[in-house]
Amino acid sequence: MKKTLLLFLSAIFAINISYAQELQAYMSYTLFHSPVDGPYIETYLSVYGPSVEYVQNESGKFQGGVEVTIIFRQGENIVSYDKYEVLSDEIADTASAAFDNFLAQQRYALGNGKYDMEFMISDLNTKTDPFITTDPVVVDFSDDKAEISGIELISGYKKTDVDSDLTKSGVDLYPYVFNFFPESVEDIMFYCEIYNTDKVFGEGEKFVYTYSIESFETNKVITGYHRSKVATGTGVLPIMKDFNITQLPSGNYLLVVDIRDQNNEIVKRNQLFFQRSNPNIQFDTDNLAAVSTSGTFVNEIEKPDTLRKYIHYLLPVASELDRIFINKQMQDAGLETLRQYFLNFWMGRDNVYPEAAWNHYHQQVKKVNAIYSTPNRKGYETDRGRVFLKYGPPNIVSESYNEPSAYPYEIWQYYTLGENQRNRKFVFYTIDIVTNDFQLVHSDAIGETANYRWQVELHKRTFDPLNLDIERYPDVFGSRVNSYWENPR
Repeated sequence: MKKTLLLFLSAIFAINISYAQELQAYMSYTLFHSPVDGPYIETYLSVYGPSVEYVQNESGKFQGGVEVTIIFRQGENIVSYDKYEVLSDEIADTASAAFDNFLAQQRYALGNGKYDMEFMISDLNTKTDPFITTDPVVVDFSDDKAEISGIELISGYKKTDVDSDLTKSGVDLYPYVFNFFPESVEDIMFYCEIYNTDKVFGEGEKFVYTYSIESFETNKVITGYHRSKVATGTGVLPIMKDFNITQLPSGNYLLVVDIRDQNNEIVKRNQLFFQRSNPNIQFDTDNLAAVSTSGTFVNEIEKPDTLRKYIHYLLPVASELDRIFINKQMQDAGLETLRQYFLNFWMGRDNVYPEAAWNHYHQQVKKVNAIYSTPNRKGYETDRGRVFLKYGPPNIVSESYNEPSAYPYEIWQYYTLGENQRNRKFVFYTIDIVTNDFQLVHSDAIGETANYRWQVELHKRTFDPLNLDIERYPDVFGSRVNSYWENPR
């Protein structure tokens, strides 16, 4: 069984659903605002055709399908409810036919507020229990401030005169449900809407919006992936843009849309996390030739082995392109190239005081090495050490090492991560506390491992982890897992 992937940012998430080694589906959503009807949420579902069971229908052809239920709750109250079926195309022969993926898109009106969205999906033609997940949704659109809708990824579009669920501003938009772009995908296309610029800047008055791709690790704009456009104030401004990403290296990124005023100050920002796999793009050490190390702190590091050790310390906070250099190219690089790389890395974090940035990070590495090292790995190489170095110390750590049915575990809570993540948690556990080797089993932070069966993993010495019917472990005397997750302390 594959682990469920849950990635969400602001007004979008993506769920990769795979259970019973059969059904595979992907679901995401985006928030919009209609001047007439108010806020609404748009959901997108893509089902992997070969993963469903096909049965013969009344016409003698074969067809598969899924049943989907979506519930929006506020506390105990159900605010909105929908249940629908999504059917595949009919095929004549299941032995030789190609199974196409099939899509569904739905819209639900939601007022401003906080909701729990419960999503259930099951194969229509099997007896497997439905996959169920619940995620928070926050709707918060102002009527008089500049706003940006969620960012909808699209795979293509077509002008139309007939409105459908796919239609926005006279164009049918075909959703790209995933937030992962393999090497075969050459462009990232997106759609969003800007609201209320007539009230903020004046009807017909000029303002600027920008769209760009930033590094997830550093929030720095990737060279060549920034655009600025002049627009005029209006109630709703639809935007459909794209970037060619054939030269974008593998890594984690943010697709960012900004509204800026006449002083180039950001008035409103929205961003979307995505991942790129592009293994043919390697770290180019020739780009370091212009980096002068003369008179800088790196010239004081005279031993290549010391410098290589320091560079290896960077792995927890490095981008994918940096990891390529560290893991594949560092050993063959000369002392001056290593110095140039190390200085360039820290200038990318703090262009004014790169040495101070490194010294602070180095102290944190020493700290995690002292606390989290195992018999086989230094602290910075462990999961807890990586999380600590990447995000800083957690606000709350809930420790439980002696529960009768669970392996020793820790739940870390961060009140904030970056600009847009709030109340994020990390669950670590170990089979043998003597080794101090706690592994990350689940997190709801963007870009981290997400496993909806994490509670079962913690209790797998009591319950069979291979039993896919168990998503949450049964109540056990002395267990504090749910309590620590809901209310860390």
